[in-house]
Amino acid sequence: MAYAIFKTGGKQYRVAEGDVIEVEKLDVADGGEAKFSEVLFVGAGDSFKTGADLQGVTVVAEVLEQVKAPKVIAFKYRRRKGYHRTVGHRQKLTRIKITSVGA
Repeated sequence: MAYAIFKTGGKQYRVAEGDVIEVEKLDVADGGEAKFSEVLFVGAGDSFKTGADLQGVTVVAEVLEQVKAPKVIAFKYRRRKGYHRTVGHRQKLTRIKITSVGA
């Protein structure tokens, strides 16, 4: 089974065909197609490709939906100073399904 490691949103993901993952928000509509050209590694069994061997290799994915991650709370507090501050954040993500690896 072929798999690839690609980079998007400052993170690297190891995927195979049919995998469903969440990545940093992509500007693609639901049902659209996303192509990732920054592929770092492609492997299948005992053979693999890296570096210059990956010219023109892409990972293609179908965008399933735009979602938000669970809320993260940042709480700041200084003892005995009467200072406390709460800030919440929900990261925007895109759920994608990998349709082809190394095309």
